[in-house]
Amino acid sequence: MVYLLRSGNSYWIVLSLAFLSAGFLIRIFIFFHDCCHGSFFASRRANKVIGYISGIMTFTPYEDWRSSHAKHHISTSDLDRRGTGDVWTMTLDEYLSAPRLKRLTYRIYRNPFIMFGLGPVFVFLLINRFSHKGAKKKERNGVIFTNLTILAVAILASLGIGVREYLIIQLPVILIAGAVGIWLFYIQHQFEGVYWARHEVWDSMRAALEGASYYKLPKVLQWFIGNIGFHHIHHIRPIIPNYNLQQCFDEIPALQEVQPLTFRRSLHSLRANLWDEKQQRMVSFQSLKK
Repeated sequence: MVYLLRSGNSYWIVLSLAFLSAGFLIRIFIFFHDCCHGSFFASRRANKVIGYISGIMTFTPYEDWRSSHAKHHISTSDLDRRGTGDVWTMTLDEYLSAPRLKRLTYRIYRNPFIMFGLGPVFVFLLINRFSHKGAKKKERNGVIFTNLTILAVAILASLGIGVREYLIIQLPVILIAGAVGIWLFYIQHQFEGVYWARHEVWDSMRAALEGASYYKLPKVLQWFIGNIGFHHIHHIRPIIPNYNLQQCFDEIPALQEVQPLTFRRSLHSLRANLWDEKQQRMVSFQSLKK
């Protein structure tokens, strides 16, 4: 991309490569994700080192994200333990009884143009620059280290190729990858037929098999997203690395019984806005008119 830019080619040609670069960055994030689970390598030290490096590349602090993501795994589909490392989800009753400002905020948050357009800016460029509430000293220090390293890389790259060149190459890549990443995270737990339950009746196995999707994509796209489409398997056993998920799926018939979420069907997930506890299903904002 730098070579094409310096050779006087159209920026649109350069920008087209940002999509390919973003694809590789998504795959690197899966490596980062596995390192956070301690599954990418057998060595704990190797997971930490590569976790920090890949975290810097993806603008995500290793220690802090590792902590919040672990909480996400133990609370997925639990209505009484929402709010950590997940997509903001309100029940129908909560939404109807909420003040007008909160309902408006929730609608804006759930708007696809906001979530997948501005979402990457807020998550990867702003929110990830701060540690989560209640973070320990190790996690706070990890955020500071990641931020300083990203700043150092940005300064060195700007000195090498120019500030403008660095920004018009780096920003599209991180924002495209971020948008796809947020979409993947969204449809992993927001889809028609998803499982939610109150804590007293919450079942961890149902949360994994029914509360996490099996996103079936063409093999090329499956490679770029590091097999994370087998998300139901990942929630059953997070210690399984991405490169073994396909084999696990192929060898265990019970895992194949989960209804796959195709790309076309996943688009319907954009209408999964509220959880109706009476009907036990996700409903859309449009359904409120009825």
